[in-house]
Amino acid sequence: MSVENCTNLVYKRGPAVLGVSIGGLLCLIVTLLLIGPPEKARAAVAPRPLAHLVSLDPLVAAGTHILEHAQADPKPKAPTRATISLYERTTAPTLFRRQGCSAAQRGATGVVILDFGKPSYNGHTYGTILFSGAFAGNKKITRAMLDYARGYAACLPRGSSDHIALARGTSNYHPSVPSVYKAGRIDAHVTSAAADDVEPAWDPSFWRTRDFYRGYADSRVGHALYNYGSLDGGIVSGIWNAHQAFYVTGGMRYAHAIPEIYNRTMAREWAALAQVAQHRYHRSVKFAGVMTERTASNHGVKPRDAQRMLVRELAVQGRGNAPAQVPAAYTNIR
Repeated sequence: MSVENCTNLVYKRGPAVLGVSIGGLLCLIVTLLLIGPPEKARAAVAPRPLAHLVSLDPLVAAGTHILEHAQADPKPKAPTRATISLYERTTAPTLFRRQGCSAAQRGATGVVILDFGKPSYNGHTYGTILFSGAFAGNKKITRAMLDYARGYAACLPRGSSDHIALARGTSNYHPSVPSVYKAGRIDAHVTSAAADDVEPAWDPSFWRTRDFYRGYADSRVGHALYNYGSLDGGIVSGIWNAHQAFYVTGGMRYAHAIPEIYNRTMAREWAALAQVAQHRYHRSVKFAGVMTERTASNHGVKPRDAQRMLVRELAVQGRGNAPAQVPAAYTNIR
């Protein structure tokens, strides 16, 4: 099940195909010491909740990730709340500064995904097809991410300890790049984190998704590649088999999952994969939180309810065994 509302409208209609990109949200992370809201987002290291990504990323064909944080806040923190992730139609600097400022004013902490569309190549440079249908090169996307970060930093209250991990989101939807493998690789002189909206229905053969993940793994960056996708029917009657589904959620050494949980069926599918992975491969799906797509009009599952739904399904299907852990970390994309 893909990002059902905006993605279906944008990706599956009209001549301009706009996917969310195969590669992953490569994420350029910059602290506030260095750098100062929209619509439609480690070799053998333990998975981290979404709110604690820390990295730095290059201008390569797949992504950008920005971390912001301020000085210590003496006040106690409020309970965890969902961040707002967004589908982007432009790279206009003023828009991104407003988006970042709005996030700071809401008290956003955790992962924020800015989805710039599927990876693309215009003959000269790598970039993406935005949700408006326009091409945006990686340099413009990086500047947009920095503008969001600066807007966020500028609007934080003095002394706040709030921070976000700002991620550029992509997917495996029909990437139009010369090499999917190269799209997954990044510059060896910087560290990075990444994320990928992985949908089996967008790549039934699995080979494009596999090549992107292999390219990322061969870069040996040491940071997670987060899959914030779906299972499209699960691993029994679905499109991919268990080995393929597990590879992009924990089998590849950097792979972690931020699954789309839009309903109980999706929670059951992910819980089933977790059980198969434990019994067949003796390894866990590395959950790092959940993603929802709730709006005022669709009355979808609330982020916190989605996380609890997945936890319950894991316990039920675990049959008394210790279930995979799901951090209380959530993001709502719109």
